[in-house]
Amino acid sequence: MNTNEIRGIIENGQARLGVEFGSTRIKAVLIDPAGNPIAQGDHEWENQLVNNIWTYDMKDVWAGLQDCYAKMAQDAQARYGVGLTRLGAIGFSAMMHGYIPFDGEGNQLVPFRTWRNTITGEASEALTARLNFNIPQRWSIAHLYQAILNGEEHVPQIRFLTTLAGYVHWMLTGEKVLGIGEASGMFPIDSATNDYDTHMLGLFDDLIADRGFDWKLRDILPRVLMAGDAAGRLTEAGAKLLDPSGRLQSGAPLCPPEGDAGTGMVATNSVAPRTGNVSAGTSVFAMIVLEKAMSKVHPEIDMVTTPTGKPVAMVHCNNCTSDLNAWVKLFGEFAEAMGLKADAGQLYGTLYRKALEADADCGDLLAYNYFSGEHITGFEEGRPLFARTPESRFTLANFMRAHLYSALASLKIGLNILLDEEHVQVDQILGHGGLFKTKGVGQRIMAAAMNVPVAVMETAGEGGAWGIALLAGYMADRRDGETLEAYLADRIFAGKLGECVAPEQADVDSFNAFIARYTAGLPIERAAVECMKL
Repeated sequence: MNTNEIRGIIENGQARLGVEFGSTRIKAVLIDPAGNPIAQGDHEWENQLVNNIWTYDMKDVWAGLQDCYAKMAQDAQARYGVGLTRLGAIGFSAMMHGYIPFDGEGNQLVPFRTWRNTITGEASEALTARLNFNIPQRWSIAHLYQAILNGEEHVPQIRFLTTLAGYVHWMLTGEKVLGIGEASGMFPIDSATNDYDTHMLGLFDDLIADRGFDWKLRDILPRVLMAGDAAGRLTEAGAKLLDPSGRLQSGAPLCPPEGDAGTGMVATNSVAPRTGNVSAGTSVFAMIVLEKAMSKVHPEIDMVTTPTGKPVAMVHCNNCTSDLNAWVKLFGEFAEAMGLKADAGQLYGTLYRKALEADADCGDLLAYNYFSGEHITGFEEGRPLFARTPESRFTLANFMRAHLYSALASLKIGLNILLDEEHVQVDQILGHGGLFKTKGVGQRIMAAAMNVPVAVMETAGEGGAWGIALLAGYMADRRDGETLEAYLADRIFAGKLGECVAPEQADVDSFNAFIARYTAGLPIERAAVECMKL
């Protein structure tokens, strides 16, 4: 599409806007009707620890959004010579979970408590037992129940409880709604009804019945909407809040606000059953779309949904490539000391590819990548650790392969619950993140860990802001009966996937042997935590 065609799309109000509030960056992406990014802007921001609560000031929410939007509009003006006055559709996304309660007059009752807080352990444990459903500490319902257990004065005044994405959407449209994926991080969803689980709502209301509150849980939660549903329009006040210059007109339709998990699924075309995506960088998480609910509660597995309500199992691990990166950096220092110059890409590529020459048993080497605790294996703290026996075959290839395996070991342990105990079927995984930058290596190791074909996106991915923009486009352009899965596969991602790497049985057997040794050696890591005090 040429510059004149894009200019016409912007002038005619056909461009779609997606904005996502990440933990350190707010990003806006403007796309054309085919889903191609045509302009963007971003704004850096940081959470603050106030009275031992991780929070963001709501003034920063609006200042950041306005700056982000202004930069995107300036980018469009610079590229195409046209001012942005109308939008064809808008979508907002944000980091999931957290706690933002309001009274009946719309006054915020306490500062925003983000997903990062770990102050709801008592509530999380009690609700998991009561609902027979894993309720992580970061979920909104855990924050609410902890506030009740703490006897906080604001709780009786609550008339509306929402998330950051829901709050921004409400302020711009007047609609108290959430997309189902975002709602699934507030309270459990029944994928048969695509709404909050009625039985669990009743269990919660019974749990707090003796408190005397004059609200029921459903009354204070946002209404649940599906991808493709209309979720209101940009009001005049909302348009001025988004664009204080006054250039942006009101009236644009908005799609349901979604969480970063849902927009990540959309951005990697991983919304259909038996598909999933893995993000592997500093931390690693896998999200797999299920064909049916799991048979029992697993505290290692978070249950959320796609933007169309399908159940999704998430395995999240705190540690992935940090220890691996530290070793690569060390080898880089050695190269410099030898008078050699190697850029990061060459270092990583050389060392990662060397791992493919390793012995099947990694030379009997063992590594733990725990920079921090890891709930999958029961560690509240971590110590990076490398161990070998006098008989171990200590070669560079074995060393690198052991550390690549270690980067995915905790994920593998969590995934075994899904693949072995729950017999979840997965046809393909989409990989993204730093682990996959060296072509063929990270994919091959991940395929071995999951015993599933792994593809890596050719489109470097614009991330969640692009994902929510696509959801806005789906709402605007949806054909009769067209599913989100079909829209993404046929109209957005057709022909855009890179090479898919299938698992090799020898690699699968090698990884399984490493995991057996890794699991047996966990007491070594435990001893390191106990003996190497911080």
